[in-house]
Amino acid sequence: MAPTLPALLCLGLSVGLRTQVQAGAPPKPTIWAEPGSVVPWGSPVTIWCQGPLEAQEFHLDKEGSSVPWDRQKPLEPGDKAKFSISLMTEQHTGRYWCYYLRGIRWSELSDPLELVVTGPYNKPSLSALPSPVVTSGGNVTLQCGSRQGFNRFLLTKEGENESSQTLDGQRSPNGQTQALFPVGPVSPGHGWTFRCYGLNRDTPWVWSAPSDPLKFLVSGLSGKPSLLTPQGPVVTSGQNLTLQCRSDMDYARFALSKEGGQDLPQRPARRAQGGLSQADFPLGPVGTVHGGRYRCYGGHGLSSEWSAPSDPLELLVAGWLRDRPSLSARPGPSVAPGENVTLLCQSGDGTDTFLLSQEGAAHHPLRLRAQDQGGRFQAEFSLSPVSSAHGGTYRCYRALSTEPHLLSRPSEPLALLVSGACAGADLCALTPDYTVQNLIRMGFAASVLLLLGVLLCQARHDRGGARDAARN
Repeated sequence: MAPTLPALLCLGLSVGLRTQVQAGAPPKPTIWAEPGSVVPWGSPVTIWCQGPLEAQEFHLDKEGSSVPWDRQKPLEPGDKAKFSISLMTEQHTGRYWCYYLRGIRWSELSDPLELVVTGPYNKPSLSALPSPVVTSGGNVTLQCGSRQGFNRFLLTKEGENESSQTLDGQRSPNGQTQALFPVGPVSPGHGWTFRCYGLNRDTPWVWSAPSDPLKFLVSGLSGKPSLLTPQGPVVTSGQNLTLQCRSDMDYARFALSKEGGQDLPQRPARRAQGGLSQADFPLGPVGTVHGGRYRCYGGHGLSSEWSAPSDPLELLVAGWLRDRPSLSARPGPSVAPGENVTLLCQSGDGTDTFLLSQEGAAHHPLRLRAQDQGGRFQAEFSLSPVSSAHGGTYRCYRALSTEPHLLSRPSEPLALLVSGACAGADLCALTPDYTVQNLIRMGFAASVLLLLGVLLCQARHDRGGARDAARN
């Protein structure tokens, strides 16, 4: 059907042309852009208009222009025309239509082509909440945000059933504008890739550079692997760090995710000791970005579905706060099994959290809220009643609730001696004072035994001499 008069007025076409179009116009042509309608700033783009072989001339109109944007004769074999833009800029963006002349009649207008330019603004960030790892059949929220003051955000989905959606930006507490896009339910076969753009309502065809791509990792119900680090959960800033994902199932590959992160690095599995399949994820020298909660997943072959997640691994980076708290024991660092002891962590710097770690312990550091004692902050870690497992070397750290995975430098080490409790925990190796006491006791016992041996030999010698004298 021919366009209505208001629609043609919007296009700025002449009254004579409108009359021609309305009076039995030929069918509308097809319009498209190569390589696509979303064009990076400064790149070339070609608009094609295709009609019947009888077309004599093609015109291209741009919304808001009072004259045809361009006109071209058809190329061989004579059914389409080529309109070239050598350098895409903001002035080329907008809505285009094309039409053609056949005999004395102009065709209907093509469907509109919206030409967009990307790149005049920096890319926004795109992340998945709570994680880019989604349980099969579950939902996820994609957060697109920027500090450049965009009032609209657009999310594109590539792959199966490509689509896009636009939302108004909202001001967030951290000062950036953002939009939250709900996505789901997700299944392993989707293979979706997402990107987002920032834009403004008054320039809807001028977009930022695209965000980094975001893909989902879809987890299932197969056996979860385990995630560990040989260095323990507390690592020092600048220290080299490797995370190990392993399983007794024969997985072909493993993936690592960080809560709030965007990357999902994958590694092929290798056979480790004990028949375990394992992959190492070296993170390099530790920085503040490495602190957080990690999980890993196992995968079979080329399947898009992954295992259930490992238990979370909390990675704490020490040294972010340059000062160090102090650590002391009350009533003292030497205690008998069954008694009570309190480890006191203190700092003169403002803090809201203290952590206590035991060297060589498998459990995560203990965490307590700080108490303000007249400008000096402290936390009391009660170890009661004491057992042999409490013996060892302790350190404490301070942290801020705004960055819970970034710690201060450690306190000086405190050796807690549980007297008479060496067995079962290699405590003697961990407490030098106790080892010295044992050595003293062992040396004293050896001396006593040696003295008794000398006296026994002397007694035998005396008895032998007496017998010899009696015979004579």
